[in-house]
Amino acid sequence: MKTSIVFIHSAGPQEGDQGSSGLAASLQAAFGSQYECICPRMPEPENPSSAEWGKKIQSELKNLQGEVILIGHSLGGTTLFQHIADAGNIDRVIGMFLLGMPYWGIDEEWQREEFVLPDHFAIQARKIAHLYLYHNRDDEIVPLTHVRHYEKQLPFATLRVQDEGGHLFANGCPQLVRDINSILQRGVD
Repeated sequence: MKTSIVFIHSAGPQEGDQGSSGLAASLQAAFGSQYECICPRMPEPENPSSAEWGKKIQSELKNLQGEVILIGHSLGGTTLFQHIADAGNIDRVIGMFLLGMPYWGIDEEWQREEFVLPDHFAIQARKIAHLYLYHNRDDEIVPLTHVRHYEKQLPFATLRVQDEGGHLFANGCPQLVRDINSILQRGVD
């Protein structure tokens, strides 16, 4: 059975070179020939709803067979985390990779209640064998302080802070590709 890689994009426009489209394309190029890469378009990305995005994630995951790697960029990471925190069975998730993810509730600017993670998110996250957080120091949208809050709550996660790439990980994320390959190779050995 083929391992599936599911990428959930950020909020905002996703056409052409906007939003997470460059990151999605780099993942397709890196893994598309070996693995099933799924990059669903989330409902109304310019006016996102946690409930609607959660339904879409559940719908995508329900139809997959075998092991799953989850990747979420920005709000896509938040909604993946919300889904995992509320999911009963995450046994097939062998890795979760979250890039530039905001920590909702951190200050006045990040107060959209529907995206605040439930208190038990760290308990569910601990059940995932490989949890990675990526953030760029030059992220112009989500400050580095956000990933530092996750670092405190998720001491078992691997943190990768890079100097540049901005919020959109403009040149892809080669470290992400290496980390995923490392996990997939362990499964083959």
